[in-house]
Amino acid sequence: MRLGGRFGKGGGTSVGVDIGSHSVKVVEITRQGGKHALTNYGIAKLLPDAIVDGEVMDREAVIDTIRDIMDSRKMQGGYVATAVSGRAVIVKKILVDRLPANEAGEAIYLEAEHHIPFGIDDVYLDYQILREEDSKSPDKMEVLLVAAKRDMVDAHVALMRDAGLAPRVVDVDAFAVQNAYEANSDPADGETVLLMNVGASVTNLNIVKNGVPLFTRDIWIAGNTFVEQIQKRLGIDREQALATLVKEDAQNPGEVSEIVGTICEDLAVGVERSVLFLKSSGEAEKIDRIVLAGGSSRIPGLLSALAEKHAVPVEVGNCLARVTYSDSLFEGEDLDTIAPQLTVAVGLALRTR
Repeated sequence: MRLGGRFGKGGGTSVGVDIGSHSVKVVEITRQGGKHALTNYGIAKLLPDAIVDGEVMDREAVIDTIRDIMDSRKMQGGYVATAVSGRAVIVKKILVDRLPANEAGEAIYLEAEHHIPFGIDDVYLDYQILREEDSKSPDKMEVLLVAAKRDMVDAHVALMRDAGLAPRVVDVDAFAVQNAYEANSDPADGETVLLMNVGASVTNLNIVKNGVPLFTRDIWIAGNTFVEQIQKRLGIDREQALATLVKEDAQNPGEVSEIVGTICEDLAVGVERSVLFLKSSGEAEKIDRIVLAGGSSRIPGLLSALAEKHAVPVEVGNCLARVTYSDSLFEGEDLDTIAPQLTVAVGLALRTR
């Protein structure tokens, strides 16, 4: 695992692979000097239940989907970064005795044992020193700790290799979104931004200030929640429910709006709890902006529900705002729909070598 990397200035091509519960997204980004160009991308749906709650249930289906993208889009592979998320990933800030960076590793690993609900030998551990001196405890330094179950990461890496790729970085979805956001925007100094990656089965939250993740959490309310409730209430199949959600075939607009509104409120409450935790910890009094990403970020009513609940600007981020690309790459596609789906993959491909 590797955390905290930023977009680099070296040349060459990098590939970001985002394996979600609904689809696989792959992007290819070429670096020339300090500039980045999206040279290729592919998105392919997975079979239903191929991945459940972040766990791969149909390994061969996922491998075949990755291979199909690479072959059909004529991608070469090369430097590959991928990401994990879910209940087997723990992200936590801790305080450890203040030490020089080159001496801190052992102390951090010893302290980590008290904060991880898994055996220390059962996880991959990574960390980043956020502040070398804590404002409340000058003899302590603040460290961002990331732990992921070893068997889950090993299985993820083996899957990538069996698909013909050689992953060099395994990151966390929430940090990949942050990397894409910071590469494509200029957050105001001191601004507290909530990054929400709204996927099919999970919503990753990452509250960031001055480039530092203040609080990271997963909420298990996402795109599937909307689709499943519409299916249940209207007695229709999944494809019909999805079409109804995006207003392609709305036979019961009033009832659909009620369903969407209720789930949006539940999601907004989940976000509010995270903000309250942030306030109680003294990290920040409020959030100043919400930026959405992910394939479910454009669900009708979601932006307005969040804006009303939190009284802050809410927008769908553009992970390609500063990444050049040929218009022919998206010919016949709606870029406003495609780009949010690519955010994690772009954030991964922008990782430094």
